[in-house]
Amino acid sequence: MSIARVSRLRTALTTALALVAVLAAAPLAVPLRAQGPPPQLHAPFDSLLRQHVRDGLVDYDAMARAPQFAAYLGTLARTRSDGWPRAERLALLINAYNAYTIAQVNAHNERRSIRNINKSFGVVGSGAWGEKMATIGGVTLTLDEIEHERIRPVFRSHASTSPSSAPPGLSPLRAEAYRGDVLDQQLTDQAQRFLLRSPTKNRVDVAAATVYLSPIFKWYGSDFGKDEGARLRYIGSFFPDGAEAQLLATGRARIRWTDYDWSLNILGKAH
Repeated sequence: MSIARVSRLRTALTTALALVAVLAAAPLAVPLRAQGPPPQLHAPFDSLLRQHVRDGLVDYDAMARAPQFAAYLGTLARTRSDGWPRAERLALLINAYNAYTIAQVNAHNERRSIRNINKSFGVVGSGAWGEKMATIGGVTLTLDEIEHERIRPVFRSHASTSPSSAPPGLSPLRAEAYRGDVLDQQLTDQAQRFLLRSPTKNRVDVAAATVYLSPIFKWYGSDFGKDEGARLRYIGSFFPDGAEAQLLATGRARIRWTDYDWSLNILGKAH
């Protein structure tokens, strides 16, 4: 594809944070450092995601009960990624963001919307994203800090040498952990799922020359291109050859915004 996918994005529509109590109960050892990730670093989280995530929906109660989940958070708290390849660092950060979001939801026993966390007098404010409760390599961060100060800078650097990589955060939680050796494929697959298989969020009406898009592309528009035409062409780079891709490639389609669903992605709840 000719369009470089150097974009940044809030991952997550519901993707990860940590239990303060869990980390407080497990004193930090000397942070682990290495030239690459320890073998099987993300295997416990991968196993949990495969068991308890279906189509982006999460069994939060099962995660809360799983001792492997608390253990994985403890591993993240001790693991430093200094000197790791960029793809491995990015995989660590995305997994940490997702894991700590799940932990955040469970720490507050929230089952309706992540926006209810730390809400004061009906005002969301910084909410779940502004609470310092996610520890990586001995440093405690907020979700916003993981995203804006850690994930985005590493992704920009990674994308400069891997232009086919898609940005994190373009779809619901994946049912596997991210891995540095296949990160580009995983991120691109996530972007395609979000754009091509979520018609309530994103779809193209060729006859009406209209593109229906998630408001993510409005809120973070500059992350996808300098202007509306560039953003449409960027989105089109994920589409297979055909009328939809051709319309997007012109950069001249009408845009209509779909509704954003802030309800929690709970597995088994009625929709």
